[in-house]
Amino acid sequence: MNILKSTIKNVSLMATVMVFAYSCSKDTDKDTNIVLSQAEIEAVLETDEITGGIDVALFELYNNGSSTGKTMVNECYSAQYTDTGYVATFNNCVLNGTENINGTLTVTYDTDGEQGSFSASYVDFYVGEIKINGTRSYQLSTNGETGSVSFEVTSDLTVEMADGSEISDAGTRSFTLTFGDSLDSTTYSIAGTWTVVYDGNTYNVTVNAPLTSSVSCGYIAAGDMSVSKNGLTVNVDFGDSTCDNVATITYPNGVEEEITLRD
Repeated sequence: MNILKSTIKNVSLMATVMVFAYSCSKDTDKDTNIVLSQAEIEAVLETDEITGGIDVALFELYNNGSSTGKTMVNECYSAQYTDTGYVATFNNCVLNGTENINGTLTVTYDTDGEQGSFSASYVDFYVGEIKINGTRSYQLSTNGETGSVSFEVTSDLTVEMADGSEISDAGTRSFTLTFGDSLDSTTYSIAGTWTVVYDGNTYNVTVNAPLTSSVSCGYIAAGDMSVSKNGLTVNVDFGDSTCDNVATITYPNGVEEEITLRD
């Protein structure tokens, strides 16, 4: 449990490196019927961006809860604990640069009693003007030998954006944070498969090689993933571990396009 408590404090480091905002570079000679737009790429990764700060708060609340009837309160959120979980209330607060977060989440512990396993139910929960409904489940584990903490997040969410558009997200991501002697030597890794439905299209995402980087780098530095739009697949390659803001998209016809990551 001591390892769990110390690593939970460091999970917030991941919130700033799990935000993937893309802007496309100049057009290249590719089949326009299979091009993924910037908005589509952002939609594929939108859920983690929106809920990243909430995930960290839920882990903190889980870690601090130990008895029925206990209440935890800070300037941003509070929780009331029972023997089966807790109810977390967020009151117009900002987490890791998000818009104001408002609403109540019901968190239920794993009935099998597995440590670090719980699920959160979203009912008309708001991040700014974005409304979230559905469930998000978590499984946390630590490895003392490697100095790492891993957590698996399974989502089944519907996100209604401020403009009325909807994004549905279902699937599982695995996040691993390996601690070094400094931020430069502390790394994170992301793997998983998930499906997004947005604007009438279905996108299947598969991480082929874990997306990795140092937590001191503002971008994913290595790894690649496949994004399939209605059955047509492109590959997104994040490079050779060099900390830079570029990635390469390869289309089915073999044409490559370099894109820039977050500005």
